[in-house]
Amino acid sequence: MSRPRFGSLDHPVLVVVGGGGVGKTTLAAALALQSARAGARTLVMTFDPSLRLRDALGISGAAKDQPVPVGIDAPGTLEAVLLDARATFDRIVARYAPDPAAAQRIFGNRFYQELSGTLAGILEYMAMERLFEASTEGRYDRIILDTPPTRQALDFLEAPDRIISFLDTRAVKLAQDPWWLEDRSAPSLGKRIAAKGARSVADRILGRRFLLELVEFIQAFGPLFAGFGARAGEVRALLRAEGTRFLLVAGPGPERIPEAMYFLRKLQEAGHRLGPVVVNRVHPEVEGGDAAGLELLRHLGERDRRGLEEFRSRFPKGGEVLDLPLQPRPPSGLADLESLGETLLGRLRS
Repeated sequence: MSRPRFGSLDHPVLVVVGGGGVGKTTLAAALALQSARAGARTLVMTFDPSLRLRDALGISGAAKDQPVPVGIDAPGTLEAVLLDARATFDRIVARYAPDPAAAQRIFGNRFYQELSGTLAGILEYMAMERLFEASTEGRYDRIILDTPPTRQALDFLEAPDRIISFLDTRAVKLAQDPWWLEDRSAPSLGKRIAAKGARSVADRILGRRFLLELVEFIQAFGPLFAGFGARAGEVRALLRAEGTRFLLVAGPGPERIPEAMYFLRKLQEAGHRLGPVVVNRVHPEVEGGDAAGLELLRHLGERDRRGLEEFRSRFPKGGEVLDLPLQPRPPSGLADLESLGETLLGRLRS
């Protein structure tokens, strides 16, 4: 079997981005399969793929946070992992804590237990952190990341900057002041808060017990802040590195153009390197015939054709805009994924 050519996607890190419901996860899996066919040791990292796609890749819950091999006969290898924000966070805490006792203090904190998997920005940052871990292990020639299904699908791009900004806030620095822990009892804390002129805030808004627990949470993280900050900077550098490319996936039709152009602008403003833009699930153009349903198909085909023309007219000069046809059915096996990947790579420039 001839090896596929990756053209403008021939890079060690590919990040697949786009709005919800545009087929990012399926395209990431299809590209990963083609990467293995090309002889590369490949890892595809994804969030909560559909049951059909899990079955196609032959993976299950065993792939949660730990890569598992996908059974294919290819010159390269393919592994898949389902990203787990909490497991990644736990691993980072264990790495940067000064000793096991400090790590256990964090793991046992109520705020950590309740927020580590749901706090705004944690899911997105942990996706980037896991990507960084995999890229520095040296086990893979190519890593393909399917981005998280968030309402603000570009949040993950800003996650390293938000972590760095959070660590530099006055609230965090104030909470690290030893003054808070001179006496850890809630009554003593209330007296010292009153002395600071902040009792009404503590009583009416936070409550002294809550405030103490929050301060203890930040205090417990104190020894880790330097490591977190340095690591976030490294993650940010990886996202902007020469070897990283972003594949933007968009839906068809003129009404999807503003969303795609917003993504494009945000990627460029952040200094990321853009690969092709894929307009996915394009309806075919239908001519003639009076059978029931053909009028709707003609309308959708014409709509998608106009959308492609308008998108290409707006896209920066020299960029690639690829169209992928709507598949008769969602991919249900490796053969379907391979066909989709071949179609995509066949449209790339060399």
